[in-house]
Amino acid sequence: MTDKSFRSVVFPLRLHCGRKAIEQGLKEAVQRAGAKRAFVVCSRSVNQRTDTIARIQALLGNTCAGVFDGIEKDSTYASVSAAKDAATAASADLLIAVGGGSVMVATRAVAIYMAETGDPFALMTQYPAGKPAYSPRLMAPKLPIINIPTTPTSAMHRSGVGLKNPDLDHRMEYFDPKTRPRAVFLDEEALLSAPADLFRSTATTVFATHVAAMSAIDINPLAEASRNHAFRLAYRSYPRLVDAVDDPAVRQDFAIAALLQNRSEDDGAPRYRGGAFSGNYAVSTALHVRYPHVGQGESTSVVHATKIRLTEAIDPAAARQVAEALEVWRDGMDARQAGLAVADRLEDLYSRTGLPVRVRQLRIPRDDLGNIANETVRNFNFNPGMRSAGDQIEDALRLLEEAY
Repeated sequence: MTDKSFRSVVFPLRLHCGRKAIEQGLKEAVQRAGAKRAFVVCSRSVNQRTDTIARIQALLGNTCAGVFDGIEKDSTYASVSAAKDAATAASADLLIAVGGGSVMVATRAVAIYMAETGDPFALMTQYPAGKPAYSPRLMAPKLPIINIPTTPTSAMHRSGVGLKNPDLDHRMEYFDPKTRPRAVFLDEEALLSAPADLFRSTATTVFATHVAAMSAIDINPLAEASRNHAFRLAYRSYPRLVDAVDDPAVRQDFAIAALLQNRSEDDGAPRYRGGAFSGNYAVSTALHVRYPHVGQGESTSVVHATKIRLTEAIDPAAARQVAEALEVWRDGMDARQAGLAVADRLEDLYSRTGLPVRVRQLRIPRDDLGNIANETVRNFNFNPGMRSAGDQIEDALRLLEEAY
């Protein structure tokens, strides 16, 4: 760096990692928060197909005020509202989220709905016609949250919320840093409880995110350290998803990589939602929200390489850095050649891991691509502020057509 000035934000967090991490630290974490009525939020599959919830109930005893196991894929508004009602009826004073990204996001929404008195539709991010999108400030204190992820997800230590609501033409989005968790438990048994296909999908999202992050050139030393190690963890373990997906070390590597992604961004690294190597977050989100059978990893892998190939202007330094990270750089390459080599490498890695690399592999009709493109416009994370809806839809449709 030439300029050593930078900003870093450190959020309080206690991380518990390893075998029987729940038994070793959860009761203390609940007590540290001063809670007497801990309420568990999860999906039906986590409650019925694993012993994680039973372990929590046995450990906490009467301190466990109840369990809501109805959170649906993509954090639906209906399931979140039901969870809020159940937590309120149980007089919950702490929320424990157990599951993947959908549950982590949903639990933050439960905390918001329990604390804020306004209409949920007025509290969410607003998209006024012809004006910048904006998110209302949510000022009420929130219940403490403890996260126990079963899949690798950057949602484990973030504060954004996106809820699926079929009655709207976009997600219900909220942002509140007070919904960051007090503690995260990377419990070995909980991570191993996720089905192999689900873990591969979420691990692919983590890996793709780190590929994009490696294109950042001028970031501060703190952010660079977390970014680089997160990529190393994900890159070394990604090929092992083929035959070692049930190795605890592989699952832990991806979970820690996802956590380090958050730390890097808190330390000042840009959160990549655009650029040559980042795929297209809005397109991928529209794919997996519109089609319940499509996972986040699959919605990422089908457009990632094509997005790189379609990018006309690629920064030479960024291209070299990503190509070197993926071991495809060759002396004498220009930015275009490096980008194409990266695209080929990603396509090969995804295919070897069993992920689709073309949109048609998702069993999506070609005549629905226009509708998918239209749904990319209202996605605050991808392109906040003023936006050209027409240009964004046109770019999304071109990507979908080329990737089909």
